Amino acid sequence: MTNTQLLVARVLMGLLFVMAGVGKLGDVAGFAGYMASGGVPAFLAWPVVLFEIIGGLALIAGFQTRIVAYALAAFCVVSGLLYHFDLANQMQVTQLLKNLALAGGYAAIAAAGAGAWSVDAKLGQGSPRTA
Repeated sequence: MTNTQLLVARVLMGLLFVMAGVGKLGDVAGFAGYMASGGVPAFLAWPVVLFEIIGGLALIAGFQTRIVAYALAAFCVVSGLLYHFDLANQMQVTQLLKNLALAGGYAAIAAAGAGAWSVDAKLGQGSPRTA
């Protein structure tokens, strides 16, 4: 992948998490209730919101890209299984597959690294790619 492709992938996939986290700020209590419905303790709502925002921003910046991308991939798999695993409901199956596909994209970013246009490259980490 080129540096341009890696940057575009990081921005688009990071933006998804940033917007999801920011969107939850308007009703963290409601989100906590939703989390509890899936068996996740409600007190984890704020850490999840912060993880989404900070993780998305870190991916966009290309900071600790491999670690962050794997964490976001794991989040997609776990949240998909907890909240969308209803094989009798086609809409939920689609949402589950969306989460699994996103996990694959984050894993691909983790495998490729951040590229040269990233904080990781500036810090001498990862494997910068050529333009």
